[in-house]
Amino acid sequence: MFTGIIRGRFPVVSIEKKQGLHTFTINLNTTLVEGLTLGASVSVSGVCLTVTKIDETKVYFDAMQETLDKTTLGKVSMSDVVNIERSFSVGDEVGGHIVSGHVYGMAEIINIEKSEHNCVVTFKCPPFWMKYILDKGFVGLDGCSLTIVDPDSDAGTFKVWFIPETLSLTTFGTKGVGDFVNLELDSKTQTIVETVERVLVEKGALS
Repeated sequence: MFTGIIRGRFPVVSIEKKQGLHTFTINLNTTLVEGLTLGASVSVSGVCLTVTKIDETKVYFDAMQETLDKTTLGKVSMSDVVNIERSFSVGDEVGGHIVSGHVYGMAEIINIEKSEHNCVVTFKCPPFWMKYILDKGFVGLDGCSLTIVDPDSDAGTFKVWFIPETLSLTTFGTKGVGDFVNLELDSKTQTIVETVERVLVEKGALS
């Protein structure tokens, strides 16, 4: 599990492509590899991946076809940078919200508004996900815990306001219109919405 607080962006230094499986090598730093073990979970741009090999600061991960099809990792190239977060331990501060690293799919950046101190990004996703995307609720985008603003269920869009710190520490500082990001819905919101829908169906109030 993760908190959605990204620890930095790091380069992909090699990709070994096999049929239905890509092995990524990401060059981290000494702080992030300290205590890291084989089999540990790491959030790579919001995707929970398992550590398969550690060579000093170079860490290896496998991504299967399902992951390559449903996330941006299927389009990652060498020299691209990715957001990284280690899994949290009991007692750690949870500064964002609980994130599993299980990506539902991708959202597209369709507009970016910048001023001197603000950056507002509009995302578009499949409309059927919008019932889980609520104003002032949480969403995971490329592993970042972010607050939702101005969701439009009909258009399938929502906005996020980025502070300069987030832009400098994550890949969002280099994203542009037309780029895609990995989307993880807030599991608590999803559970509540689906439970209410199920109860209403059982009571005949919703078909």
